[in-house]
Amino acid sequence: MRIDIGEWQVRSFYTEDAEALAKYANNRNIWRNIRDAFPHPYRLEDADAWIRMAGRQFPEVSFAIADANEVIGTIGLGLQTDVNYRSAEIGYWLGEPFWGQGIATAALQALTEYAFVNYNLIRLFAYVYDWNPASVRVLEKAGYAFEGRLRKSATKDGQTVDQLLYAMVRE
Repeated sequence: MRIDIGEWQVRSFYTEDAEALAKYANNRNIWRNIRDAFPHPYRLEDADAWIRMAGRQFPEVSFAIADANEVIGTIGLGLQTDVNYRSAEIGYWLGEPFWGQGIATAALQALTEYAFVNYNLIRLFAYVYDWNPASVRVLEKAGYAFEGRLRKSATKDGQTVDQLLYAMVRE
C-alpha cells in the first residue's frame, strides 16, 4: 500500500526501513506518548521484529510514514472485534525532528480516508494522554471530534493520567 501526501507518504514497511525506524523510535519523548508495548530503549532488533510482524498482517494495518529517503514514523489501525467490529483504534507517532510540520495530520487524514474506503469501518477513534496537546491538535485538524475525558484511566511513566477520546464517524 502507498498513499502519497505531498513530499511524504503512508506506505507498507520494507525490510530496509529498520535502521531509520530504530533511529527515530529510540526517543523517550515518543515512548512517553504511546503505549508501554512500545519498547524503550528501542533497538534495531525491535524495528526488525515490528517490520516482520507488519509484513504478516492480513489485512495490513500497520504502515510507515516516510519521506523520499526513509521512515520517519508509523501509523496504524487496531481493528476491533465482536460488537465493535466496525470500529478501529488509530494510532501514530512521528520522529521528533519532523514535529510541527503538518506531516502527522496529513498522514492521519490519508489513513482515515483509506480505512473508510478499504475496511468495513464506520468509526475510527484515538486515545491521547492529556499531557499531549500536540496530538490533540493533529486529531482536531484531521477532523476528529472530542468525545470525552477518561479520568485517571492510564498509568504511563509512573503517572496516572486522564486520556482524551477523539473519534471520526463515517455517516
